[in-house]
Amino acid sequence: MIEPLLSDETFLADLESVPRSSDRMDIWWLGQSGFLIQHGTRICVDPYLSDSLTKKYANSDKPHVRISRRVIDPARLDHVTIVVSTHGHTDHLDAETLNAIHSQYWNRWMMVIYPAAIENLVRERFTKQLPFTHPLDSGESTRIAGVEFVAIPARHDAPETDAQGRCRCLGYIIRGEFTVYHSGDGVMYSGLADRLRPFEVDVALLPINGKLQNMNGLEAARLAKEIGAKLVVPCHYDMFEFNTADPYAQFVPECERIGQHYRVLKLGERLTLPETSAS
Repeated sequence: MIEPLLSDETFLADLESVPRSSDRMDIWWLGQSGFLIQHGTRICVDPYLSDSLTKKYANSDKPHVRISRRVIDPARLDHVTIVVSTHGHTDHLDAETLNAIHSQYWNRWMMVIYPAAIENLVRERFTKQLPFTHPLDSGESTRIAGVEFVAIPARHDAPETDAQGRCRCLGYIIRGEFTVYHSGDGVMYSGLADRLRPFEVDVALLPINGKLQNMNGLEAARLAKEIGAKLVVPCHYDMFEFNTADPYAQFVPECERIGQHYRVLKLGERLTLPETSAS
């Protein structure tokens, strides 16, 4: 079982130790594609902090055996202003995690961003009414608490669009003083780098598992280089036994070969921008 670098009390202590300031950005890896981003405000992207999939598939032919311990009980994450989901798969839109976060007093008014095409699914997953929602489609954007979110189409799950032609899977540019690209799940496609390059991405958060319509480590490194990302962080591995990857097998060697700056985070570990700040 993989142990997080920081978890429970040590994770919360680190979270509370850094100032909430718009002139810095702190990013913690929560596991799988989940990240907690603090950039003046507190943002959760694709948090999966339960064992819902392990329980769901326990007696099936596709068991989801967890190989890492949970970083934090989602009910202990407070002052979350924004929750972002890239698509409707449970490890990116987990009812147990989201409702636990939403149940906390300071999170009752949190705003939820998601692909407009999965509106009904989002409403089903949340047990309480959502007073503030921001459904987006490709190219659309919204600004909340000084942070802009821009929807970037992702190619991951067929069919790619709903009956109205709206994207069912998205990545997001998250932009304040610094700019993050969270790709969600998906593969590289023609024109993706061209879409992303004008945003001058500081950090790209990209999957490397190479399975189930996701890019592998080589592709993640090359996409980061193509878009001019100052830093790339791998994700979507070390959660389930059947669907993981070693970042040092393909991703790290390729980054070093092509001169792409990277950072491999441990579970619960923090990345701080600018990188010269104490972290």
